[in-house]
Amino acid sequence: MSAPRWKVALDKALAAHSNQTVIQLASIDPVTPIPHVRSLIFRSFVSPTDDPSHPLLLTTTDIRTPKTTQMIAKPHVQVVWWISGTQEQYRIAGRAHIVPARGHTLHRHFMHPVSALGQNANFDWEAKRIEVFKSMSAHMKASWCRPVPGSRLEGGPDEAKKWPVKLEEPKPGDEEGKRLWEMSLSNFALVIIEPQDIDYVELEPLPNRRTRFWRTGNDWNEEALVP
Repeated sequence: MSAPRWKVALDKALAAHSNQTVIQLASIDPVTPIPHVRSLIFRSFVSPTDDPSHPLLLTTTDIRTPKTTQMIAKPHVQVVWWISGTQEQYRIAGRAHIVPARGHTLHRHFMHPVSALGQNANFDWEAKRIEVFKSMSAHMKASWCRPVPGSRLEGGPDEAKKWPVKLEEPKPGDEEGKRLWEMSLSNFALVIIEPQDIDYVELEPLPNRRTRFWRTGNDWNEEALVP
């Protein structure tokens, strides 16, 4: 099977504008319920199988943030992605899956994002999580050693100056570095988004074009819409 046309278009846009990887992810608070939107960095597409028709979006988060419990309780989310270089907007609705450390208490909520569709249930998500973690900058790794994001800043700005700024993989014998590395890695989680419905708008051509893509089983359907 081939990649869906929306994915081909997005790959082409990113190839020409590789720095336009900021996405907006909306989730629903299960208690209020109020929508919450935040900016994240798209890291890559991941496919646990050789089937290009089922691309999964991969981004990352701190497992301690509210978005994790929101998406575990209400996994239906929407991503908005504006590629200014090509004047394209992608609204991607789908299911989100949090992949925390294998020993984390929230790991029991992780439903394999493709095994439910009868595909490869043997993909090593923990190995993928560690691989992505190691690819992060030393500044990003240090961010997962801080107190819980969004919590009260006890001690004010002076306290924040005590936090690690960079975190490198520890050398043998560096017990403090090892402790911080393990803390950071345990707080690091993948967010996997399984696209199910895409609203794709092209504003560069005249007249503008708008197309809806939606998944039925293993097939993608599409229809033209009024922009």
